[in-house]
Amino acid sequence: MNTAATAPTAALPADDLLRAATVVHADDAGLVHLGVGAGTYTILVSGEQTAGRYTMIDMLVPAGGPPPHRHDFEEIFYVLEGELDITFRGEVHRVGPGHTINIPANAPHGFRVASATPARFLCICLPAGQEEFFKLVGEVLPSRTTPPTPPTPEVMAERREIMLANAARFHSEFLPPKAA
Repeated sequence: MNTAATAPTAALPADDLLRAATVVHADDAGLVHLGVGAGTYTILVSGEQTAGRYTMIDMLVPAGGPPPHRHDFEEIFYVLEGELDITFRGEVHRVGPGHTINIPANAPHGFRVASATPARFLCICLPAGQEEFFKLVGEVLPSRTTPPTPPTPEVMAERREIMLANAARFHSEFLPPKAA
Protein backbone atom coordinates (compact mmCIF):
# COMPACT_ATOMS: atom_id res chain seq x y z
CA MET A 1 0.00 0.00 0.00
CA ASN A 2 1.29 3.46 -0.86
CA THR A 3 1.33 5.26 2.47
CA ALA A 4 2.49 8.51 0.90
CA ALA A 5 -0.96 9.01 -0.65
CA THR A 6 -2.69 8.61 2.71
CA ALA A 7 -0.18 10.33 4.99
CA PRO A 8 -1.30 13.68 6.44
CA THR A 9 0.17 16.69 4.64
CA ALA A 10 0.43 20.37 5.32
CA ALA A 11 -2.56 22.43 4.30
CA LEU A 12 -2.51 23.70 0.74
CA PRO A 13 -2.24 27.45 0.28
CA ALA A 14 -5.41 29.31 -0.64
CA ASP A 15 -6.32 29.63 -4.30
CA ASP A 16 -4.56 32.66 -5.82
CA LEU A 17 -7.52 34.47 -7.33
CA LEU A 18 -5.22 36.94 -9.09
CA ARG A 19 -4.06 34.15 -11.43
CA ALA A 20 -6.31 33.10 -14.31
CA ALA A 21 -6.51 29.98 -16.43
CA THR A 22 -4.72 30.35 -19.76
CA VAL A 23 -6.64 29.02 -22.74
CA VAL A 24 -5.03 29.56 -26.13
CA HIS A 25 -4.89 28.09 -29.61
CA ALA A 26 -1.49 28.08 -31.33
CA ASP A 27 -2.88 30.28 -34.11
CA ASP A 28 -4.47 32.90 -31.84
CA ALA A 29 -3.79 36.44 -33.05
CA GLY A 30 -2.65 37.76 -29.66
CA LEU A 31 0.24 35.34 -29.19
CA VAL A 32 3.88 36.29 -29.64
CA HIS A 33 5.46 34.62 -32.69
CA LEU A 34 9.23 34.85 -33.01
CA GLY A 35 11.62 33.96 -35.80
CA VAL A 36 14.56 32.24 -34.12
CA GLY A 37 17.11 30.77 -36.50
CA ALA A 38 15.13 29.08 -39.28
CA GLY A 39 12.19 28.39 -36.95
CA THR A 40 9.06 30.13 -35.78
CA TYR A 41 8.52 29.95 -32.01
CA THR A 42 5.08 30.78 -30.63
CA ILE A 43 4.87 31.50 -26.90
CA LEU A 44 1.74 29.64 -25.82
CA VAL A 45 2.13 30.14 -22.08
CA SER A 46 4.62 32.63 -20.63
CA GLY A 47 6.33 32.82 -17.29
CA GLU A 48 4.25 35.90 -16.57
CA GLN A 49 1.12 33.73 -16.81
CA THR A 50 2.55 30.94 -14.60
CA ALA A 51 4.18 33.07 -11.89
CA GLY A 52 7.54 31.99 -13.30
CA ARG A 53 6.91 28.27 -12.88
CA TYR A 54 7.23 27.32 -16.58
CA THR A 55 6.84 28.45 -20.15
CA MET A 56 5.45 26.49 -23.12
CA ILE A 57 6.52 27.28 -26.67
CA ASP A 58 5.19 25.85 -29.94
CA MET A 59 8.23 25.44 -32.22
CA LEU A 60 7.94 25.05 -36.00
CA VAL A 61 11.42 24.36 -37.40
CA PRO A 62 11.93 23.54 -41.12
CA ALA A 63 15.63 22.67 -40.88
CA GLY A 64 18.63 22.88 -38.61
CA GLY A 65 18.56 23.48 -34.88
CA PRO A 66 20.43 25.30 -32.13
CA PRO A 67 24.13 24.88 -31.44
CA PRO A 68 25.07 22.48 -28.62
CA HIS A 69 24.26 24.09 -25.30
CA ARG A 70 23.25 23.52 -21.70
CA HIS A 71 21.27 25.46 -19.14
CA ASP A 72 20.25 25.20 -15.50
CA PHE A 73 16.55 24.57 -16.17
CA GLU A 74 14.60 21.49 -17.21
CA GLU A 75 13.44 21.28 -20.82
CA ILE A 76 10.81 18.93 -22.21
CA PHE A 77 10.11 18.38 -25.91
CA TYR A 78 6.90 16.77 -27.18
CA VAL A 79 6.97 16.12 -30.95
CA LEU A 80 3.77 16.85 -32.90
CA GLU A 81 5.05 16.57 -36.50
CA GLY A 82 8.28 15.63 -38.26
CA GLU A 83 11.36 14.09 -36.66
CA LEU A 84 14.20 15.41 -34.55
CA ASP A 85 17.64 14.05 -33.80
CA ILE A 86 18.18 15.13 -30.21
CA THR A 87 21.75 14.79 -29.01
CA PHE A 88 21.93 14.30 -25.27
CA ARG A 89 25.37 13.88 -23.64
CA GLY A 90 26.75 12.75 -27.00
CA GLU A 91 24.04 10.15 -27.71
CA VAL A 92 21.59 10.79 -30.55
CA HIS A 93 17.90 9.98 -30.05
CA ARG A 94 15.60 10.03 -33.10
CA VAL A 95 12.16 11.19 -31.96
CA GLY A 96 8.96 11.65 -33.94
CA PRO A 97 5.28 12.37 -33.40
CA GLY A 98 4.07 11.27 -29.98
CA HIS A 99 7.57 11.13 -28.47
CA THR A 100 8.51 13.10 -25.36
CA ILE A 101 12.04 13.68 -24.17
CA ASN A 102 13.04 15.41 -20.95
CA ILE A 103 16.44 17.12 -20.84
CA PRO A 104 17.67 17.43 -17.23
CA ALA A 105 19.08 20.77 -16.10
CA ASN A 106 22.78 21.32 -16.87
CA ALA A 107 23.02 18.42 -19.37
CA PRO A 108 24.69 19.12 -22.74
CA HIS A 109 22.23 18.78 -25.62
CA GLY A 110 21.06 20.05 -28.98
CA PHE A 111 18.67 19.07 -31.75
CA ARG A 112 18.49 18.94 -35.54
CA VAL A 113 15.44 18.45 -37.73
CA ALA A 114 15.85 14.95 -39.18
CA SER A 115 12.75 14.84 -41.39
CA ALA A 116 12.36 16.18 -44.92
CA THR A 117 9.34 18.11 -43.64
CA PRO A 118 9.39 20.72 -40.87
CA ALA A 119 9.30 19.54 -37.27
CA ARG A 120 6.68 20.95 -34.97
CA PHE A 121 7.05 20.35 -31.27
CA LEU A 122 6.17 21.77 -27.90
CA CYS A 123 8.99 22.92 -25.64
CA ILE A 124 8.34 23.33 -21.94
CA CYS A 125 11.00 25.02 -19.80
CA LEU A 126 10.85 24.81 -16.01
CA PRO A 127 11.19 27.38 -14.55
CA ALA A 128 10.21 30.02 -17.08
CA GLY A 129 12.58 32.55 -18.61
CA GLN A 130 13.69 31.01 -21.91
CA GLU A 131 10.90 32.84 -23.72
CA GLU A 132 12.54 36.13 -22.69
CA PHE A 133 15.84 34.97 -24.20
CA PHE A 134 14.05 34.15 -27.46
CA LYS A 135 12.48 37.62 -27.46
CA LEU A 136 15.97 39.14 -27.35
CA VAL A 137 17.35 37.13 -30.26
CA GLY A 138 14.20 36.63 -32.33
CA GLU A 139 12.32 38.57 -34.96
CA VAL A 140 8.63 39.30 -34.22
CA LEU A 141 6.45 37.58 -36.84
CA PRO A 142 2.74 37.97 -37.65
CA SER A 143 1.77 34.28 -37.30
CA ARG A 144 2.87 30.81 -36.20
CA THR A 145 3.44 29.71 -39.78
CA THR A 146 5.27 32.81 -41.03
CA PRO A 147 8.86 31.88 -41.83
CA PRO A 148 11.56 34.19 -40.46
CA THR A 149 13.28 36.60 -42.80
CA PRO A 150 16.48 34.93 -44.07
CA PRO A 151 19.14 36.84 -42.13
CA THR A 152 22.01 38.60 -43.80
CA PRO A 153 25.52 37.74 -42.54
CA GLU A 154 25.46 41.02 -40.60
CA VAL A 155 22.17 40.16 -38.88
CA MET A 156 23.45 36.65 -38.09
CA ALA A 157 26.58 38.11 -36.50
CA GLU A 158 24.52 40.61 -34.51
CA ARG A 159 22.15 37.89 -33.20
CA ARG A 160 25.10 35.66 -32.32
CA GLU A 161 26.63 38.52 -30.31
CA ILE A 162 23.32 39.04 -28.50
CA MET A 163 23.07 35.30 -27.76
CA LEU A 164 26.59 35.08 -26.39
CA ALA A 165 26.32 38.33 -24.42
CA ASN A 166 23.09 37.18 -22.74
CA ALA A 167 23.71 33.46 -22.27
CA ALA A 168 24.86 33.75 -18.65
CA ARG A 169 21.98 36.09 -17.81
CA PHE A 170 19.58 33.35 -18.96
CA HIS A 171 21.55 30.57 -17.23
CA SER A 172 22.79 29.07 -20.51
CA GLU A 173 26.12 28.11 -22.00
CA PHE A 174 26.92 27.40 -25.65
CA LEU A 175 29.29 24.46 -26.18
CA PRO A 176 31.68 23.22 -28.87
CA PRO A 177 29.89 21.09 -31.52
CA LYS A 178 31.03 17.70 -30.10
CA ALA A 179 29.79 18.50 -26.55
CA ALA A 180 26.04 17.97 -27.05
